[in-house]
Amino acid sequence: MRKMTKKNKIAAVAASAALVAVGGGAAYAYWSTTGSGGGSALASPGTTTSTVTIDATFALGLAPGGSEDITYTGTNPNSSSTTVTLDRAVVTANNGCDAASWLAASVPTATTTIAANGTQSLGKGTLTFTDDPAVNQNACKGALITVTVTSH
Repeated sequence: MRKMTKKNKIAAVAASAALVAVGGGAAYAYWSTTGSGGGSALASPGTTTSTVTIDATFALGLAPGGSEDITYTGTNPNSSSTTVTLDRAVVTANNGCDAASWLAASVPTATTTIAANGTQSLGKGTLTFTDDPAVNQNACKGALITVTVTSH
């Protein structure tokens, strides 16, 4: 091993100081950097939205003067959640049953969120059969009663 002379020591110290200065300058420049940027993407291009299916279920055996609870359920086939608010229910029947005069259905008024690819209760309403003693309502015996719901 060779002994360092005074001249080599001074050169080594100067080289070390230069490396520290260069390294410190690089660190300063790194921490002082500014910049800007941005990005964009299309939201689900080509994805189609399917209609939410709403089911209305009620018990059999409705008779004049009676009522039954209607349970409303919504099924969302889409890949994102959606909200549903029921607007109204229209009752129809076959066999000559005068649904417009004798039958009525109510809907819940709350707005419900249905998760993506999910099924959710939308609440309850009532199906009512008005008793009209002045009119023969036998046409409604065995009639198929249908409740159709609109929503937004």
